Amino acid sequence: MKPASIATSPIGPPLQEVPPRASAPEVSFEFFPPKTAKMAASLWDAVQRLEPLGPQFVSVTYGAGGTTRERTHRTVERIQKETHLTPAAHITCVGAARAEVDRVAHDYWELGVRHVVALRGDPPEGSDHYRPHPDGYANAAELVAGLKRIADFEITVAAHPETHPEAASPEADLDNLKRKLDAGASRAITQFFFETDIYFRFVERARAAGIDVPIVPGILPVTNFAKVAKFGAACGATVPDWVDSLFQGLDEDSETRLLVAASLAADQCRRLQVAGVGKFHFYTLNRAELTLAICHILGVRPEADPLKAHALQ
Repeated sequence: MKPASIATSPIGPPLQEVPPRASAPEVSFEFFPPKTAKMAASLWDAVQRLEPLGPQFVSVTYGAGGTTRERTHRTVERIQKETHLTPAAHITCVGAARAEVDRVAHDYWELGVRHVVALRGDPPEGSDHYRPHPDGYANAAELVAGLKRIADFEITVAAHPETHPEAASPEADLDNLKRKLDAGASRAITQFFFETDIYFRFVERARAAGIDVPIVPGILPVTNFAKVAKFGAACGATVPDWVDSLFQGLDEDSETRLLVAASLAADQCRRLQVAGVGKFHFYTLNRAELTLAICHILGVRPEADPLKAHALQ
């Protein structure tokens, strides 16, 4: 008999009961623009270590209130020019007039960037409420429509399985997602979550509402539990007590904490896989080791170098 703690696991059947997939899933990665030279080196190390996994795309975030606009552009440009990766630039509505946002989009198109993650954006630090720029795009749906008028971007938008904290209701939040897709977006990436039933219930509601685009689960490996709890409180994502319990006593033990984090995220992805999910978006926090380990478990591995393989024969 299985222990009760395993048999009643809140995220699904025990890992040993999850059969392997016939093929590895598609993955994509999110990075954020660095603030310092040291952080830039760390980011580039993560980019170079994850590039061989052949992600579908890599996205680069845009800070709250548009504070990282130039750093985001420089990071996207470097990825575009110095790697074989496909960059997806985050663009938000916050703190900019339409003309300014449109100019940024034009610059990305001229650079060769064809994929954009269109978001309303978070309010500037110190503000607890979003206020659209008087001459700007009012919301993400308007932004998507505006980007499509500029060029034929591939556009990804955000989805909130547990409802955006500012939405009037789950139904209103789902209507907002549908408006973004109707405006021209072709994919949604979810806010992070830990319990797989949350994702499946959301997808079921979305399909019932006529939404048929890919809804890709956003996976956040827990490198720092306190920060994840803070993220969750800000964006309306539940961080269950059982996740808290897994990291108790590990504040000063980073090696064990990373092992637990990799196991937790890989377990979550495998449970999603067995139910038919074949795409994952990882919030890397500019660290490669956890995402590499999770992808390895899922069967996403670097392709063998044909020249090296031939030399070994």
